[in-house]
Amino acid sequence: MSSPSSITPDQPREARIHAYLALGSNLASSHGSPAATVLAAMDEIACWSEQPLICSSLWSSTPVDCPPGSPSFVNAVVAMVPKVTESPRSLLSKMLELERLFGRQPAAVVNAPRSLDLDLICYGNQQLAEADLTLPHPRAHRRSFVLIPMAEIAPNLYLPGQSQTVAELARLLDGRKPGIKKIDC
Repeated sequence: MSSPSSITPDQPREARIHAYLALGSNLASSHGSPAATVLAAMDEIACWSEQPLICSSLWSSTPVDCPPGSPSFVNAVVAMVPKVTESPRSLLSKMLELERLFGRQPAAVVNAPRSLDLDLICYGNQQLAEADLTLPHPRAHRRSFVLIPMAEIAPNLYLPGQSQTVAELARLLDGRKPGIKKIDC
């Protein structure tokens, strides 16, 4: 695959990079339930992509590293082809703005319940380590609520820096996936 900096608009779409975003919600928003919120967020994210989104199923998961009593999450992963002018930093800015538009408030407690949580899991094969942006997401390879939905849409993907595919990583966590189950919509 070409490096992201060398991709030009005249290259075939197949040569373009994919970005993978994880979506989660465990509070209702103005769009409705957490499931409705995740689906509405997918509709917004679709506008940022050069091609139709590839979307996982919705999954219900027990909160991880959240305050006691936090409600279950609805999770999903989408793959998108960012526009040529997009960068990981500009995509992150759009994601933070979308969280705000969907009612996410600054939390006094780490990992407090939220109406929308978006994480940039990877952006092509880029690796970054900045104060507010690390690619690939530093904990994605250890989170079943990311890997299991991601394995639905990109089972053979290698996250940058990993020696196993997303499906293999998900299988390794299979016995440690407390409370994750597919939601029938």
